[in-house]
Amino acid sequence: MSRYDAVLLDAFGTLIDLDRPFARLQASVRRHLGADITPADAERAARAETAYYAAHCHEGSDPRTLAALRERCAAIVLAELGIDADPARAATLLIDAIAFRPYDDAAPLLAGLAQAGVGVAVVSNWDCSLPDTLAAAGIAVDHVVASGSSGSSKPDPRIFRVALDALGVEPGRALHVGDTEETDGVGARAAGIDVRIVDRGGAAGGADTISALTDVLELL
Repeated sequence: MSRYDAVLLDAFGTLIDLDRPFARLQASVRRHLGADITPADAERAARAETAYYAAHCHEGSDPRTLAALRERCAAIVLAELGIDADPARAATLLIDAIAFRPYDDAAPLLAGLAQAGVGVAVVSNWDCSLPDTLAAAGIAVDHVVASGSSGSSKPDPRIFRVALDALGVEPGRALHVGDTEETDGVGARAAGIDVRIVDRGGAAGGADTISALTDVLELL
């Protein structure tokens, strides 16, 4: 019998990562606006947009509010680059520049959990497009709970409870895996869920840290 009936997984930094974000932004700016930017400019603009998005992703709760969020994110990029353009047009540029790739250990973990009969849900601070984003990155899960559609954001324990209710699993029979102690760890523990923090670089250490997602299979 498995120790857990369900495993909850964070998205960004856990299952998926950005694919060449600075190079893709450079290419997208050139393609859509005909402007050349340096790698340093691209990195500065991308990091500023990422920070803004992380603080506001929950505001993208439906197609209308998601479009508005994307325009605001695009305006951040334009301001950082000193480019005068319509944010609505730049939103297309930004969408074109952003792509995600799965971590190498994501597919083996999901396959192992399926073989073990353990339920899976993704719980992430993200806008309402998260299911489509995961699908585009090749991540297939039955339950996806995003802050933009659930009404709460990590570390609020309520977002974890939404996932548990969808799976029909009690907190004590679930494990959450994320990459950030301040959101994933604090929030999941507040919901009564066991936690593991994935640290592929091995810098953190600690009893609740794993070095690869596949380490989860040994905990079942």
